[in-house]
Amino acid sequence: MSNHYWKLTHFGIGLTKEKKMHSKIRLKIEKLANNKKLPYYATEGSAGMDLTAGIEDSIRIKPFERKLIPTGIVIELPKGYEAQVRPRSGLSIKHGITLVNCVGTIDEDYRGEVCVPVINLSDTPYEIRPGERIAQMIVSPVQKVEIEVVEKVGTTARAAGGFGSTGK
Repeated sequence: MSNHYWKLTHFGIGLTKEKKMHSKIRLKIEKLANNKKLPYYATEGSAGMDLTAGIEDSIRIKPFERKLIPTGIVIELPKGYEAQVRPRSGLSIKHGITLVNCVGTIDEDYRGEVCVPVINLSDTPYEIRPGERIAQMIVSPVQKVEIEVVEKVGTTARAAGGFGSTGK
């Protein structure tokens, strides 16, 4: 398979041949004694790596209860990267299990065990089993900003409209 693809240029005037970007970054992982499985991509097209419960015994989560679930890993992110911990859609829709903070950010300088704060939003208890996939982790570059204080920010047609102001 070729590692090139064709891209339309602006306004569809001609084609250009560009190289696909498939470079990988290295994520260093310290595997702790309680780890059941290292993070992994479930399919070739998966954006996130599945994180599993690094527990010895099942943990029962009552309705609307929160628990911090260890994964048994410590990660070392490359400089300029973050890891985002996100809910698994299947757990969310089928069982009401999601993350307390929706998306968790792991900073590049954090060196503690990766733990997943889950909440049961259903009306029935749920049992997390050892090694169960509980969340997914995406590693992304971070762009730092330089803050510039101005007298007034620029205007847009939307202005201050938010929280449903653009329609249903």
